[in-house]
Amino acid sequence: MMSRIFSGIQPTGNLHLGNYLGAIRNWVDLQHQFESIYCVVDLHAITVPQNPAALHQATIEVTASLLAAGIDPKQAIIFNQSRVPQHAELAWIFNCVARLGWLNRMTQFKEKAGKNRENASVGLFAYPALMAADILAYKATHVPVGEDQKQHLELTRDIAGAFNAMVEEDFFPLPEPQIIGEATRVMSLRDGTSKMSKSDASDFSRINMNDDADTIVQKIRKAKTDPDVLPETAEALDDRPEARNLVTIYAALAGTDIDRVLAEYAGQGFGQFKPALADLAVAKLEPVTQAMRRYMDDTAEVIKVLDDGAERAHAIAQPIMSDIRKRLGFLGESLG
Repeated sequence: MMSRIFSGIQPTGNLHLGNYLGAIRNWVDLQHQFESIYCVVDLHAITVPQNPAALHQATIEVTASLLAAGIDPKQAIIFNQSRVPQHAELAWIFNCVARLGWLNRMTQFKEKAGKNRENASVGLFAYPALMAADILAYKATHVPVGEDQKQHLELTRDIAGAFNAMVEEDFFPLPEPQIIGEATRVMSLRDGTSKMSKSDASDFSRINMNDDADTIVQKIRKAKTDPDVLPETAEALDDRPEARNLVTIYAALAGTDIDRVLAEYAGQGFGQFKPALADLAVAKLEPVTQAMRRYMDDTAEVIKVLDDGAERAHAIAQPIMSDIRKRLGFLGESLG
């Protein structure tokens, strides 16, 4: 039986190059290696306040970007999380399996809640239990993770193990991380020490997935750099975060590694390197951008993909949830 992969993406709108290189492009490759379930996590989105109309639009936009990048809805399952009620039901069960101490160790809650911890929603605190439910509702065996999600996957494994011990059988698999490589960490074009983010006030800090060719060229031309030429070795970039970022982006887009990029461009300044990077970025991103515009012009097709995906996801999650209910002693079948 083919291993099953699950991954989710926030419906935030304005997806950028970091999202594409860090997750979406990898999902395109993974759909050929795994039974793949990709979820637009709108339940996670409401852990912080959302404008309903904006959330609705962002869900469509993110789905369009997945399709435009090359995810095949006939091969992979694409759906929005709130359509499949087993996510929420299993999350409550996991709230009763997980321990406060486990959740208190989650660094992402501390980062997102900041100094306003007492005013954060319970949902933001319990977010990792819902993430575990997302994965285990399908008995997924693998989860693609970046550095910032490793801790949550470890918690998912802990919850799965605790549930298995409770019911005295190996009911859930302990999902394995599908580690994504170095080129996934795309930093801001204005500050090489901060991740590229849609929340950055400056639009010139990121390349958006819907930027046209002229905008991409302009943003790369204005990207922060230093006056030195490119070195011969990757180690020489350690104290040059902006230079490392642009070389990393080039390597990721070209499907190569940093050393090979430096072998070609060592000794050249950014006056030569930036135009080459801009040409490469336009060549790689423009087909995705054009496809995304076509999908956004026909949102009925995007919604149909989500409808079909929700039915297929529900068909997997519903019998698994039925088995869970029996093991917990719940009376009768769920109507969801």
